[in-house]
Amino acid sequence: MDPIQELQSAVIPRLRSFPALVSLVGQRSYDNPPTNDQGQVAPSIFPYVSIGPSSSTADDADCVYGHDIIFQIDVWSLELPQRQMREIANAVRLALRDWEPTLSDNALVDFRYWRTDYIRDGAINHASVRFTAFIEQP
Repeated sequence: MDPIQELQSAVIPRLRSFPALVSLVGQRSYDNPPTNDQGQVAPSIFPYVSIGPSSSTADDADCVYGHDIIFQIDVWSLELPQRQMREIANAVRLALRDWEPTLSDNALVDFRYWRTDYIRDGAINHASVRFTAFIEQP
């Protein structure tokens, strides 16, 4: 299985079960959030968390296929000021801090919080919470 896909498959259940995050967004942690016919997320879905972009760079060694991964979780809020968005971003960080997901096909070597960027996009508050991982693939 693709290492990023396997990691992503473990992240959503973790977010949906972390009490501090659930208290802020309920079960609105998505791989892809629900959209209307125009591809827009309805205001009733906000606030929510979704899987953002990711990247993988080969870091192979003797007989080991390694992947340096950057993985992003996006936080979306319509509430002004930015307090709600920042609280949700912090809860995402806490949910995944010191977490060691179990992967069945690949071997997780390292998983760490890297950085958070806070972005105002018109009326939408957006945070990108990024993590790094090193995964070995058989």
